[in-house]
Amino acid sequence: MPVVPVRLFAGAAAEYGADAATAEGATVAEAVADLCAGASERAVTVIGRSSLLVNAVACRDTAQVLHEGDRIDVLPPFAGG
Repeated sequence: MPVVPVRLFAGAAAEYGADAATAEGATVAEAVADLCAGASERAVTVIGRSSLLVNAVACRDTAQVLHEGDRIDVLPPFAGG
């Protein structure tokens, strides 16, 4: 099962307490669940509302299979203009 680097941005990083982590999972959903396993309730909420990128491409299907060398980015909703 791949272990992938995860980069967290803005509010996701603030709530998670770090801007980088690693997560293990065969799919994006499994990796996100692994990332959230040790996180605070607030961090889990923010991550759950965030957009996910896999290798800099938007990921809308969390059943997407991960491979060694992949990277996940967690981008929380942004406000402003």
